[in-house]
Amino acid sequence: MTTEMQGKVALVTGSARGVGREIVRHLAKAGAKVAINYRSAAAEADALVKEIRAAKGDAIAVAGDVSKFSDATTMVEAVVSQWGRIDVLVNNAGLVIPRKFLETTEQDWQSQIGVGLYGVIHTCRAALPHMARQGSGRVISLCGDSARVGEASLSVTAASRGGVISLTKSLAKEMGRHNITANVISLGLINTDHTDPVWLETNKEKILRNYAIRRIGEPADVAPLVAFLASDQAGWITGQVMSVNGGFSMV
Repeated sequence: MTTEMQGKVALVTGSARGVGREIVRHLAKAGAKVAINYRSAAAEADALVKEIRAAKGDAIAVAGDVSKFSDATTMVEAVVSQWGRIDVLVNNAGLVIPRKFLETTEQDWQSQIGVGLYGVIHTCRAALPHMARQGSGRVISLCGDSARVGEASLSVTAASRGGVISLTKSLAKEMGRHNITANVISLGLINTDHTDPVWLETNKEKILRNYAIRRIGEPADVAPLVAFLASDQAGWITGQVMSVNGGFSMV
């Protein structure tokens, strides 16, 4: 375990599985105390808490649906109650329903935007007052490259992700006076347990034609940049959209 983030407290949304789980592991390894947010994956969240504690780290699991402001507020308050502060907010929770736009429904729009955009608004609104009082903080939001370049069958998801980018840039300007940074990490296709293995194997050759580095991304490709942006070393980086995408887009 390193000590780059010793004494720091981080909340990572949607972090019981996939990319979020790897982010939690990296932050804990760097010395941070980490709150693992989950909506339904209680067993996975508890297992991750045990894993971190076994490695002499400090972690808790906090249930909550980020699409509900009341849940976001409750889980931030749980973190502050546990450790007295919140230094890092990683907005990782997301919901993707691949569907052609003319086949989407109102429920599709509400659920995807509810998690993907409102979820970030909710957690930021809950956490930022604490960070402002402390005079420091880091907000890191993950989204997909469809936010910047568009993608067929992901129109609603892309719209919510685009909103996160705009929100982040505005927060960077507004919260910088409190020594709070806000950045986005924009991802290409990442192979997680959410990815349909049959679909991936069937379409892999076609997919990889769009990537300069001819492989699918892994959670371990993402977590180190999150840990860096959460650290004191990244104190003068804000309002940026950084790509971890194997060269899928070069915006």
